[in-house]
Amino acid sequence: MLNKFLPSLALLTALGVGSAAAQKAANPARNFTAYSVAGKKAQVYTTAANTNQRLAAGEALSFKPMPQPLETEVCVFVDPTKTFQSVLGIGGALTDAAAETYAKLSKDQQQEFMQAYYSPTKGIGYTLARTPIASSDFSTAPYDYVADKDESLKTFSVKHDEQYRIPFIKQAIAAAGGKLTMYVAPWSPPAWMKDNSNRLKGGKLLPQYRQTWADHYVKFIKEYERQGIPIWGLSTQNEPMAVQKWESCLFTATEERDFIKEYLGPTLKKSGLGDRKLIAWDHNRDQVYQRASTILDDPKAAQYVWGVGYHWYETWTGSGMMFDNVRRVRETYPDKNLLLTEACIEKFDFNKVNDWALGEKYGMSMINDFNNGNVGWTDWNILLDENGGPNHVKNYCYAPLIGDTRTGKLIYTNIYYYIGHFSKFIRPGAKRIVSASNRDHLSTTAFLNTDGKVAVVVMNDGDQAQNFNLWMQGQAAAVSSQPHSIMTLVIN
Repeated sequence: MLNKFLPSLALLTALGVGSAAAQKAANPARNFTAYSVAGKKAQVYTTAANTNQRLAAGEALSFKPMPQPLETEVCVFVDPTKTFQSVLGIGGALTDAAAETYAKLSKDQQQEFMQAYYSPTKGIGYTLARTPIASSDFSTAPYDYVADKDESLKTFSVKHDEQYRIPFIKQAIAAAGGKLTMYVAPWSPPAWMKDNSNRLKGGKLLPQYRQTWADHYVKFIKEYERQGIPIWGLSTQNEPMAVQKWESCLFTATEERDFIKEYLGPTLKKSGLGDRKLIAWDHNRDQVYQRASTILDDPKAAQYVWGVGYHWYETWTGSGMMFDNVRRVRETYPDKNLLLTEACIEKFDFNKVNDWALGEKYGMSMINDFNNGNVGWTDWNILLDENGGPNHVKNYCYAPLIGDTRTGKLIYTNIYYYIGHFSKFIRPGAKRIVSASNRDHLSTTAFLNTDGKVAVVVMNDGDQAQNFNLWMQGQAAAVSSQPHSIMTLVIN
């Protein structure tokens, strides 16, 4: 009887009690890494508004002794001896819209596109990708992989994807050096599996088709892998709390929990796919804690879940980006992972593709998402056309690269460069380290890469230039940031 009054291991860990392993998992900042900045230099790369600087290499800065900064001195403080989460990767979604736009480009522009995204030297080195299971709004029309009422899934075929999407993904994998961490997500089951008999406009999975739908994930993963596209993971459902005019399906937190523990998780395991990383939620930050706690507090469901995915569209409520909710999940469930699975800027206007605010929103989100514990960041469409599509419900959006099918040329928005300040210099396996600014118009995050290089990202979203000291271990390098700029300082 006394056992029920004993504190749990999680509680003991939170109180600083328990095994060293448990404490280390709960408090990764206690992982100390030997590092010295003495004799090193910081190579600066800059993207700045009203200039031609785009990931432009500048001078290498030297460190000089600076024992104690004054409060009047602007500083970014970096401590590489305190490490946090490891990076999975950074990338974007390989959708039907992206693949079809890509197919309309010339061979030279296609080659430029692949190099721009996937080369770690000549491009920005994407290593992470997401693709839909069947159609999404960024398809030219809704489609399924199985015939109507085919409960046995005997007619399952991805023939639709073989025209554009599968060749596109395979070229991306090749451009990335033969390896691309790929995860998949469904927007909706087939109409006949749903209570509204429609792939679009919400609706729910009918109870009698839960096993059939779980089998459908397995069919998709195995068929894509048969065609040469390894699948690292999957999410249960894209945006499960949104009734959209496009492909959508609703799951409450308890419904998703029960589907995972009773159907999807066991089916993946039984089918030999138990090592694929299962991502819960895959929706906005606003309800990320409620969803995470409902699923992860159930051990039978939690055993199948690698982590929690989230989007940034909670801003539609007027609340702004709710980064604290990400941190609360990280603090409460330190053994699970957080991953931004989708972000884009909606209401496309071709006349505003050079608007500087586009990139700054990305910089703000990426810095804060990483600082609050996430392990990776996935943009939405990697490429769209001059209309912000194709999209079968006219939900047109921005992408980092626009393929203007009228001119046949690629347009590089500043979103591409802002993302590149992270993806090019913060590589898979890097560990986040402490980086703190003493001025609110300078936002920062920093990582220690596996090759020993430190990458410090600093964003100046103010209207004025700002000189600051990059301060580490009693030494500092003098840096000048331009107004509305982002820079990455790489310390060798």
